[in-house]
Amino acid sequence: MVKAQDLVDKIEAFAPKALAEKGDPTGLQIGDPKQEIKKVMTALDVRPEIVQEAIENDVDFIWAHHEPLFFPAKNLDLSDPQNKMYADLIKHDIVVYSSHTNLDSAKGGLNDMLCAAFDIEDAKPLMVDENDAEAGLGRIGHLKEPVKLSNYAKQVKAICGVDQLRLIAKHPDMVIKTVAVLGGDGGKFWRRAQSLGADLYITADVYYHVGHDILASDFAVLDPDHHMEALAKKPMQHLVEQWFGDGVTAISSQVNTDPYTYL
Repeated sequence: MVKAQDLVDKIEAFAPKALAEKGDPTGLQIGDPKQEIKKVMTALDVRPEIVQEAIENDVDFIWAHHEPLFFPAKNLDLSDPQNKMYADLIKHDIVVYSSHTNLDSAKGGLNDMLCAAFDIEDAKPLMVDENDAEAGLGRIGHLKEPVKLSNYAKQVKAICGVDQLRLIAKHPDMVIKTVAVLGGDGGKFWRRAQSLGADLYITADVYYHVGHDILASDFAVLDPDHHMEALAKKPMQHLVEQWFGDGVTAISSQVNTDPYTYL
């Protein structure tokens, strides 16, 4: 019998909570760690539609990247869809655990998963953790072969499954080889990526004025949207399968939680 705590222990050995950024409420969000679990679903977000997907699939445990309780509830008025979501989770005995910035920093974690998706090899941390030289936010590595930036941008666009992405670059036809990546809101780290020799930095939520600074510095940044982190769902599922084999069934969420629609 596998209990929720057994999975929590595996997750925290892989992505220690000590790697989380200050103020990040990573960890157990909802549920009883002593509860038996038989089916796990990995997800980027925990939204009402994700919870319904979990209920329909008889899931006992959601392992998510983003915390559903990042902004604590101020009441339990169930006419609020967010509050009703919490009630549905409790009613259906679904444990929720989130690994956020600790999964970003962990060796083999989210940013290494993004490197694998984007064909970035020999990746090392962009910002090395003070206690673990193999961990830290972001990654920087090399493509197998040099490629034209505009072509690589199209490749990333297809991998992320988005209709559009934002390329900030004076010379879209430049040839790139060294690429840095940081899943999520990483615009403030672009100078770090440039200083380490990156030809291109892939991140999300780049602000307008930051974009102007990037152009003025003749650097290149690709912003395929924060939802690119959903690429980690399948590797997270594979980790659960690796840890427990036939003892637990693992699936990844099929719901697209990207809030943006491009017209």
